[in-house]
Amino acid sequence: MGHPGGHPVGVPGGPGERQRHGGARSVGFKPGGGPEAIAYQERTGVKAPRIIAWEITRSCNLSCAHCRAASEFGHYHGELSLDEIKATIDDIVTISNPIVILTGGEPLMRPDIWEIVDYLHEKGAMPVIGTNATLITEDIASKMAEHRIPRISVSIDFPTAEEHDAFRGEPGAFDASIAGIKMAKAHGVGVQINMTVTTLNHTKVEAVHDLAEELGIDAFHIFMLVPTGRGSDLLDKELPPEEYERVLTWAYHRQKTSPLHFKPTDSPHYYRIIRQLAKAEGKQVTREEYGLDAMTRGCLGGITFCFISHVGDIQPCGYFDMQLGNVKEQPFSQIWTESKVFN
Repeated sequence: MGHPGGHPVGVPGGPGERQRHGGARSVGFKPGGGPEAIAYQERTGVKAPRIIAWEITRSCNLSCAHCRAASEFGHYHGELSLDEIKATIDDIVTISNPIVILTGGEPLMRPDIWEIVDYLHEKGAMPVIGTNATLITEDIASKMAEHRIPRISVSIDFPTAEEHDAFRGEPGAFDASIAGIKMAKAHGVGVQINMTVTTLNHTKVEAVHDLAEELGIDAFHIFMLVPTGRGSDLLDKELPPEEYERVLTWAYHRQKTSPLHFKPTDSPHYYRIIRQLAKAEGKQVTREEYGLDAMTRGCLGGITFCFISHVGDIQPCGYFDMQLGNVKEQPFSQIWTESKVFN
């Protein structure tokens, strides 16, 4: 999957992303900013969802050490059918026009993914894909372009094949992911590289950033390990506070010169760090200069972001295993409106 928590994939022209980092297809798309979302908020006083991470399957061809879902290859009982997915989309778009991150597992293992993508477009949502990219062939890359996928996100956690493959649990995963990235780019699909930072690779963040730059990637997002799923076995691999601070301080300075759309994620304290460092430089943190980093004060889970599991459970995010309802039993809009967590 693109990231173990299924967290937001930026889209060209999306919120907080400077114009130079994106393609024209998505410019002007404002997730959760359409007339339905505005009317919904005026009617209920609740913010509409802007980004939904949707685990359309839990099956995966890799076995990553940090996977939130502890995904394995094979059939998972009770996954949402295509009809159930379409019915949920029909309901979602009555209150919002969100970015929908199709994630997993490995979403490309779902044979009806293109029908899901087309239906999201038809209904006014913006589909993007979080994938490990190992299954991207010329045919798949061509379909991504044909079905108007503006961006995919791919997790690369080490700059070398040996280290990455060990972490991903599959020999050849690194080379397959890089090949998939190149094919997607060749077909005009934007690519974001995500890196989960642990004590195993925190000294290699710059090397992975430089690899992304060499590949001509659109965006590079670093994620701090959240030890859930198989990631709970890596509890001792979380960064100590001083290393956390060092990595985020490096990110602040590297953002200034990086040609990529580069940001830390799962790091609400980055809001503090950029203000401290900017103040020391005599600068004011503005949206024009810093994008959404200037505005985001913490986790958006349960505020404008949520997660739909492979069986239809609604959660504040993929890391937070709190079921607030199930779309097989209640409409998404009802769960979002009535849950005390969401409002």
